[in-house]
Amino acid sequence: MSHTLFDTAPDFSQPIAVLKHCHDRIRKQLETLRKLLAHLPRHGADAEAQQAAQAVLKYFNNAAHLHHQDEEHNLLPMLQATARGADAALLAELTPAILAGHEQMDRDWSIIKSQLEQIANGSGSALSADDVARFCEAYAAHMVVEEGQIAPMAKRLFSPDQMAQLGSAMQVRRGILPALPTSQVPEQHAAPVNHTVADGVVLADLRLDYGRASLTEDDVLDDPIAQFGKWFEEALHAKVNEPNAMSVATVDADGKPSSRIVLIKQYDHRGFTWYTNYESQKGRQLRANPHAALLFFWSELERQVRIEGKVVQTAAEESDTYFYSRPVKSQIAAIASRQSAPIANREQMEANYDAVAAVSGEHPLRPAHWGGYRLDPERIEFWQGRRSRFHDRIVYVKQADGSWVKERLQP
Repeated sequence: MSHTLFDTAPDFSQPIAVLKHCHDRIRKQLETLRKLLAHLPRHGADAEAQQAAQAVLKYFNNAAHLHHQDEEHNLLPMLQATARGADAALLAELTPAILAGHEQMDRDWSIIKSQLEQIANGSGSALSADDVARFCEAYAAHMVVEEGQIAPMAKRLFSPDQMAQLGSAMQVRRGILPALPTSQVPEQHAAPVNHTVADGVVLADLRLDYGRASLTEDDVLDDPIAQFGKWFEEALHAKVNEPNAMSVATVDADGKPSSRIVLIKQYDHRGFTWYTNYESQKGRQLRANPHAALLFFWSELERQVRIEGKVVQTAAEESDTYFYSRPVKSQIAAIASRQSAPIANREQMEANYDAVAAVSGEHPLRPAHWGGYRLDPERIEFWQGRRSRFHDRIVYVKQADGSWVKERLQP
């Protein structure tokens, strides 16, 4: 068995070529694995077998997972944000199988890894032909799909800026580039300022240049609720962290604003709905001023959605339906907590919970002070990050007759 020591990789300015290079290296290691399988019955775990096992272990322990992460965290989400029509349909069909393939290969590798470790240290010589065949076949099929479908789509759809974004993310993942841009520590004679973070990184310099997608007037749907639904589905498919999390900003009677993160529970033509304690800070502020603003930020897709409008309470029946769909412990917590009110300590909170649980049993009743709010939108803005802060912004404004007018805003 022979092992290539030098393997020249393409430059990261060609990220799709780098991904193909990763595939070629994987193929070499799979071939080494097959040769090892044939070698062991004749020679056992000799020096050559140990060297081969060590080479395979080194690659799949240290490098293969980076290739999976390139796809899961960058390539596929970028394609999902960019693809339209037939491309989007094909991507929706292929992506679940690709992700499932990653999980299957990881499981198969954990089985083979333990066998290779024993071969590598000379303590064993058993390598399952079935395990090797399943692992190699899964990788081979996976690479065929990516090289035949995903890579050509990326090369056809990605702009130069998007290719640069993908290449930069791959370099960050491999430690070639720092995760965040840094600046020099301010000179000692400069006046002291409070804008540094740690290790000399200046807060004003912490910026990420966007470039995964664009947004034109022709890209968006005529109905902003439908457009929100489209983007929300794309956030789900891209596995955005908590895509249903939104900031709710309210203003009190004195005009002082505050905001917090809540989870949206429903959206439709009537508006955007969440649930909370009506006696909380936001509840009191909404009684004083029923106007509010919502903000969704999906950093993985470099997107924001800003929504402004008037808030009303949902009907009691809707609040009941959602309250009783929650886990019993969450129902009890909603009853026990006087949200936003001060309390002495955690122990008192838990004592309140226990007291409510003892009374409520398995069937708590929704308290009158807990229920839903729905924001009826008057203005919805879709924001897509672009290079050099020259972002795309399309806003919809509701007219007196209920129709929507959309226009582009400057960044």
